[in-house]
Amino acid sequence: MSEVETTHEAGFYRPYCIIPLMFQFSITAKNNRARAGIFTTPHGDLQTPVFAPVGTQATVKTLTPEQLKGINATLVLSNTYHLYLRPGDELVRDMGGLHKFMQWHNPILTDSGGFQVFSLSKTRKIDDDGVTFKSHIDGSTHRFTPEKSIQIQENLGADIIMAFDECSDPNDASYTKIAMQRTHRWAERSVNAKTRADQALFGIVQGGVNADLRAESAKFIASLDTPGIAIGGLSVGETKEEMHDMLDVVVPLLPENKPRYLMGVGTPEDLINGIAQGVDIFDCVLPTRLARHHSAFVPEGRLNMMNAAFARDARPLDETCDCYTCQTFTRAYIRHLIVAKELLAGTLLSIHNLRALIRIMESIRSYIADGSFEMRVPVLLGQWANNAKRADF
Repeated sequence: MSEVETTHEAGFYRPYCIIPLMFQFSITAKNNRARAGIFTTPHGDLQTPVFAPVGTQATVKTLTPEQLKGINATLVLSNTYHLYLRPGDELVRDMGGLHKFMQWHNPILTDSGGFQVFSLSKTRKIDDDGVTFKSHIDGSTHRFTPEKSIQIQENLGADIIMAFDECSDPNDASYTKIAMQRTHRWAERSVNAKTRADQALFGIVQGGVNADLRAESAKFIASLDTPGIAIGGLSVGETKEEMHDMLDVVVPLLPENKPRYLMGVGTPEDLINGIAQGVDIFDCVLPTRLARHHSAFVPEGRLNMMNAAFARDARPLDETCDCYTCQTFTRAYIRHLIVAKELLAGTLLSIHNLRALIRIMESIRSYIADGSFEMRVPVLLGQWANNAKRADF
């Protein structure tokens, strides 16, 4: 049986994926909806739930691959749109693919470029075939179709790739259904365009904050039988309550034996809630972005490291943290680096912020395994909820 075949239900053409043997997902423990599992990829096994640092330009900002290994990162996300524009997906292919190019030999995930096309390009034209847009770098004109997105991602060579989708404004209810239906057609075309057996293609659920559309999208994307399923179009301006409501609708409709990826979500509170609702994979730029803006994740809330109160503070950022930053440097030293505009400040804060989220994942995996996660959720949320906003401690 080939990797991609088709069925004909009531005269309707629909592709579906036969999952390559190198991509297998096994659930090792459950605690209500929360799951711990292992997702096998060509570049190693991912223990889930897992948080992926974002390496937009084939690098996690300010960190080396060795530093990522040091915080126990296992999955990194890179960006199709950005790498297509610079340095070019064909150049990356000719240099041996993303793993060799960026010297990260663990699993890599690439998005489809759809979100960036819609969010970064001020001049774009969307039609049923694809999107014509102008580069945010030099204004040059480009066109993405589902086939083009898959070709770029195959050139990049990530382990996990995304179907091309349209992420619409959650507040534009009249357009949300059109974008969702287009996403479904593009998902079918993405499945048909895929040729590499060593990449796992995930379909993407859309539908805004409309429960009926989300349910329809979840059922349709699940029917394509891709190796995993992503949930897109959330954490893009809707309320936390709306995001949780949509997860409550979508997750129960997704197959149990496939990993579920909630795109672009990364506060400690959102990770805990997402896992409780049955999500397995997360990514977000927030930890490194906050680091560049001088903020640190700690249980009592985000620390604003520019605060003069830290000038003589001999404590680490977090006395419970095992990261290199916390084991080596004081708050006073980190504040000094920030005031002196030294680049090391961003590196040290990024190490800590990413490790904080990865530590949460490690703890939650153990709590799911011993059956205590559901009981611990209120405590975890109480511990980390203040990181939803800046705190000036």
